[in-house]
Amino acid sequence: MSSKILTTPIQDEELESLAIGDIFYLNGYLISSRDDVHQRLIKQHKKLPIDLAGKAIFHAGPIMQEIEGKPGKYRVISIGPTTSMRMEKYEKEFIAQTGLKLIVGKGGMGQNTVAACQEHTVIHAVFPGGCAVLAANCVEEVEAVEWLDLGMPEAMWVMRVKKFGPLIVSIDTRGNNLFEENKKAFNLKKEAIVEEICSHVDYLE
Repeated sequence: MSSKILTTPIQDEELESLAIGDIFYLNGYLISSRDDVHQRLIKQHKKLPIDLAGKAIFHAGPIMQEIEGKPGKYRVISIGPTTSMRMEKYEKEFIAQTGLKLIVGKGGMGQNTVAACQEHTVIHAVFPGGCAVLAANCVEEVEAVEWLDLGMPEAMWVMRVKKFGPLIVSIDTRGNNLFEENKKAFNLKKEAIVEEICSHVDYLE
């Protein structure tokens, strides 16, 4: 299992060296982009206000606090991942249109995202749930916010991060999907376990 640091702009060679289950950290730019951002680009065909090429997005809805005496400047109070599968219907096209290289979220994603990760040399990684304050502490500065009209959770927050993680590769550039592999392994074990349990259970007739 490898442990390394990726820095934006992320290079294809760095991503190709990672496999599902590997742990890494991120330096550079991480931009929150969840449901409404994906819909604005894909469904409403609005141009993104931020160039995501070579960068990382975070499926997350942060809690931000405006810094006293500095209008328009914010600090992160908490930023936990949201369920990545909600973006599955848009992610393949979102990747193709933006040139992003890393998706961070919670839980797995489906075959459309797997295909896009293979085609465009992208990975999806999970950030541990329940660690929203840890994530906030990895943010050095909130440099900008775009589309704040969507509301705080849905806006695009441009964050500069230092050793953001740990991040676990869930979809790699070769089409491997950690969550699907785990399901297969679980199902193989499940049949024998269920059979063993049933042999010791007496049902009322």
